[in-house]
Amino acid sequence: MDPEIQQKIETVVRQVLEESDLDQMTEFKVRQEASNRLKMSLSQPNYKAFVRQVVEAFLQEQKAKENQQAVEEEEEEEKNDGDEDEDEGEGGGRGRRSDGEKKFTDDGDLIICQLGAKRKVTIQEFRGKSLVSIREYYNQGTKEMPSSKGISLTEEQWAVFRKNLPAIQAAIKKMESHLQ
Repeated sequence: MDPEIQQKIETVVRQVLEESDLDQMTEFKVRQEASNRLKMSLSQPNYKAFVRQVVEAFLQEQKAKENQQAVEEEEEEEKNDGDEDEDEGEGGGRGRRSDGEKKFTDDGDLIICQLGAKRKVTIQEFRGKSLVSIREYYNQGTKEMPSSKGISLTEEQWAVFRKNLPAIQAAIKKMESHLQ
């Protein structure tokens, strides 16, 4: 394919994507709109493949921008939080007591925060691996024990989860807007 034609196609496809609602747009619709604007058919296999590459590159760039924004927002929140090490009780505990010492479960797992009266985020060691555990706890006599209601994530799984938080938040917002 001629480099000049490639450049024109890429420019128009990117314009179409930037002007579109990406939740409603399909690759076919992008190709169709670009064909109309360029006044040429993009239905040949080599054009289809090139448009697909441009669309995928554009979507990856958008996702990277969202992830970067999320990281920047998280850093800003951490900066604004300062050195608040006090236990904030239900919904906001930071895993430290007001005297600055770390808090641990009865099993010895580090408590990162409390999500509610019975839910905690902890870091635990299991078979030589560190796990992030989000779990409900119950009382057994004088001990507070972890229940089977929850999830434990490896460091790799936690990294994937964190990386995809912006997409999760966007999906939640979209669901909530459909319910209203």
